[in-house]
Amino acid sequence: MSAVVELKDVHKTFGTNHVLRGVSFAVERGQVAAIIGQSGSGKSTALRCMDRLETIDRGKLHVCGHALHDPKLDLKPLRRDVGIVFQSYNLFPHLTVEQNVTLAPRTVKGMPASQAREIAATVLAKVGLQAKMSSYPEQLSGGQQQRVAIARSLAMEPKLMLFDEVTSALDPQLTGEVLRVMEQLAKDGMTMVLVTHEMAFARNVAHKVVYMHDGKVHESGSADILRRPSTPELAQFISADA
Repeated sequence: MSAVVELKDVHKTFGTNHVLRGVSFAVERGQVAAIIGQSGSGKSTALRCMDRLETIDRGKLHVCGHALHDPKLDLKPLRRDVGIVFQSYNLFPHLTVEQNVTLAPRTVKGMPASQAREIAATVLAKVGLQAKMSSYPEQLSGGQQQRVAIARSLAMEPKLMLFDEVTSALDPQLTGEVLRVMEQLAKDGMTMVLVTHEMAFARNVAHKVVYMHDGKVHESGSADILRRPSTPELAQFISADA
């Protein structure tokens, strides 16, 4: 296996706030890595750095072979290799589901419309929404909109998918819809890094769990660390979530 994501002593500050304090971990090809921790622990910032939505101040960060610590990095190849889905769906309300999904393949990759439509049909079928291709976002539930957002990222055929608390705005039933899609992606071998509060999902699906505390990787390992934490901080975090 080779690392798709590798952080080495990554630091990030916002003004006087030292958010990431020497974060190091790696994610291998085909792995699902769940980043967990309390609000303010730096987990979402770490994820945003992986798509160069934030630049790091110190350390080294490689993603899909791209050196994100290099100030001369060309972002276009990185954006083609990495898909990211946020808590807010960010769908274009004036475009149909099909148009939302085909927009990036056509504009970024220069893909012919017919080929983009075929890919849209494939990825929407993967998230269970092929029948909604002609619908507009306002006609969909929150869970359906989030699944369209996932399909939109998949349409770019990324090597890595990043998920930033994608279920936190959804009720339990809709959360289940989205998690089932993510679970199937994991079974299909997609490399994924997700910031999540869904401990059951992390326990059952993640190959690696990274627990962040106060801007550092406090504990990491297989999902077994959620059953047998070795630090009192992780034990307390898990018991508070139970």
